[in-house]
Amino acid sequence: MKHVSILIPEGHISLTNIDGTYQILSEVNSFQIAMGKPPLFAVQLVGLSKEASLRNGLFTIKPDVLIDEIEKTDLIIIPALFGEHEQSMALNQEFIPWIIQQRENGAEIASFCVGAFFLAATGLLNGKQCATHWRLANEFRAAFPDVNLVDDKIMTEENGLYTSGGAYSYLNLLLYLVEKYAGRDTAILIAKAFMIDIDKNSQSPFIIFQGQKTHNDEPIKKAQEFIETNFQEKITVDQLADMLAIGRRNLERRFKKATSNTVSEYIQRVKIEAAKKSFETDRKNISEVMYDVGYSDIKAFRTIFKKITGLSPIDYRNKYTKKVEKLEVA
Repeated sequence: MKHVSILIPEGHISLTNIDGTYQILSEVNSFQIAMGKPPLFAVQLVGLSKEASLRNGLFTIKPDVLIDEIEKTDLIIIPALFGEHEQSMALNQEFIPWIIQQRENGAEIASFCVGAFFLAATGLLNGKQCATHWRLANEFRAAFPDVNLVDDKIMTEENGLYTSGGAYSYLNLLLYLVEKYAGRDTAILIAKAFMIDIDKNSQSPFIIFQGQKTHNDEPIKKAQEFIETNFQEKITVDQLADMLAIGRRNLERRFKKATSNTVSEYIQRVKIEAAKKSFETDRKNISEVMYDVGYSDIKAFRTIFKKITGLSPIDYRNKYTKKVEKLEVA
């Protein structure tokens, strides 16, 4: 039987991650028992104190055990911790050496959504891939430059360290873990019981590109604003360099450092974001939208669109423009 420790950090955390994990792993045990097999998971809520007050006292969780009561665990679940990262770290600093020690003893670790910030703070993700919510990708990269953030992925696995993307994508990571520990048949049963899309593997279709302007390089911000205002036109690096009176190589270096994108990547993402919005709200065909955002080659447009969103233009339009059908009354 695998011992699973669901962490109950102090502060503003995801109750959904905690309750959802508990429910799904408990249901796996129920399936095992129904098939005449022993339960697979021993699940415990693990905290720093005997009672954790959440959401300004609106909810209270009483952990089963405290960290110093557990000598060894097999899997640690880190739920999303919201709010200021520094404050969350200060409140939950005592978890860090315990997590590191359990890792050294062979434990696997899974973080959900922005729980990746807490896992990264242990240093265990350095040099490894990691997923988190796409909205905080730039903040994560700035805080943990030694971690290889892949903000398009629903989940990552590397040597027993697991991370999931934003919000409810934690369910997909849970399914993955269920399949790993209990087999594909059980994972399919859980997917059907909880109505989870078992094949979802990317959060690219959900990403809203908002630019990266949390830096302090003002000339680069001007370049970004120019791109976002004139994306329908042909914009070159030389044009931006001349406009800002900055050398081309210096501009490219500073732009990449500030935005985590090259100039050409940024232009592409702005164009594709405009195309996405058009597909979501207008009834224009693919070619019309393509021309509106400054592309003239349909093959190039399709290729770049799919690279960024994970879907073809027509699949994206169909996904987000379906009319809501009225429910039939029996």
